[in-house]
Amino acid sequence: MFSGIIAEEGTITRAEDRNGALRLSVETHALGMEDVQLGDSIAVNGVCLTVVKKSGNTFTVDVSRETLNCTVGLETPGANVNLEKALRLADRLGGHLVSGHVDGVGEVLSFIDLEESWTLTVRAPQALAKYIAVKGSITINGVSLTVNEVKGAVFNVNLIPHTLSVTTLKELRAGAKVNLEIDLIARYVERMLTAETE
Repeated sequence: MFSGIIAEEGTITRAEDRNGALRLSVETHALGMEDVQLGDSIAVNGVCLTVVKKSGNTFTVDVSRETLNCTVGLETPGANVNLEKALRLADRLGGHLVSGHVDGVGEVLSFIDLEESWTLTVRAPQALAKYIAVKGSITINGVSLTVNEVKGAVFNVNLIPHTLSVTTLKELRAGAKVNLEIDLIARYVERMLTAETE
């Protein structure tokens, strides 16, 4: 479980093909690998991945074909990625509850500078539209954000300068693909409502 508060931007240093899956090596700088053990989870661009190897400030994860099929941004050596270690029970929950299980890939429609902040507009897959609500939470590439407006499957969020300075969201442009995770509570509310009618 994660909070969507990014600890650092890391860099994918290697992406090794493993019969359709990938083994990624990710270099960190400020994440702090001292307390990371093999088997621990780290969110990479919002994708919960398991550490299978670590050396100094680099960790290695395996990414299944299933994960690659429903995410973006994990295949390119040299790419910057948002990183967050899994929560501990005593940690502050500064964002919202994030599982690291990407629900779909969205497309950036616009990224507008408002001088004191930026507005990011994204088109989500139509199947996710019903889970996106004004003032609700959404995760974009692992970053916990609040929805400002929503029309159908198109929504926008406001980004403050601090968020841009500590995440890879500053690199987004119209046409870019992003990993989306809907609010965890919305998923369970839908299941409770539909389970009664099955």
